[in-house]
Amino acid sequence: MLGGVFRWYRRSCTVVVLAAAAVLGAGTTAEDTAVPVSSVQVRDTTATAPANAAVGALFSGGGHFCSASVVNSPAGDLVLTAAHCVAGDLEDLSFAPAYAGGVAPYGMWTVTRVLVPDGWANGLDPDLDFAFLTVRQDGNPRPVQDLTGGERLGTDQGFVNDVTLVGYPDDAESPVVCRNTTSQAATYQQRIDCPGFPNGTSGGPWLTAVDPATGNGTVIGVIGGYEQGGDTSDVSYSAYFDHDIRNLYRTATGAAAG
Repeated sequence: MLGGVFRWYRRSCTVVVLAAAAVLGAGTTAEDTAVPVSSVQVRDTTATAPANAAVGALFSGGGHFCSASVVNSPAGDLVLTAAHCVAGDLEDLSFAPAYAGGVAPYGMWTVTRVLVPDGWANGLDPDLDFAFLTVRQDGNPRPVQDLTGGERLGTDQGFVNDVTLVGYPDDAESPVVCRNTTSQAATYQQRIDCPGFPNGTSGGPWLTAVDPATGNGTVIGVIGGYEQGGDTSDVSYSAYFDHDIRNLYRTATGAAAG
């Protein structure tokens, strides 16, 4: 196995750190199977980031299959998605921020490391359905966050929040966006009613306090959790963000969230 496993204990929370080529867990679900894309255009853009530039699509095997977002970090190379999105053997896993209309304005970013909670890797715990990825771009010394901006990681925000939901359907080439109020679905699960979030939107961020100029905000969840995000396109779920994701963030960055 490439990479290996590092178990880090804090408050009985274990974290699994893996190379991108050796992701633990069950195979990708039918809901998040990659759909081939004939060609992805890469445009070198240095202009001001468009709204929601930190949100993008995850690609594997030539197509996009899940959603993800850049999260503020000291190194500027951190991306957040759902753990079930990075389960199984994924070919050439990469991230395209601000992907739209078949164009990746900031290019493709190779995933170099995947971090998931041990409770997900070993037990598929829906309350731990989140993952951090580190990314780099060949020939580019700048981190992705310098180009796109990043979302702030929000924890212990309660279950009732006004949220902007963003995700990439696997049969579309542009993201869908919805705004609504969240509610509590279970002890560590939150829910939002938003129509039009089908397969492929898993991993998409739940954003509060969104800056209207950049579209970036505070991410308090990702589509996943219960039923790996929900079994209909009209209702989405997320694991509740608390100390578990703070611990995972600390492992990914060596710093406290906030």
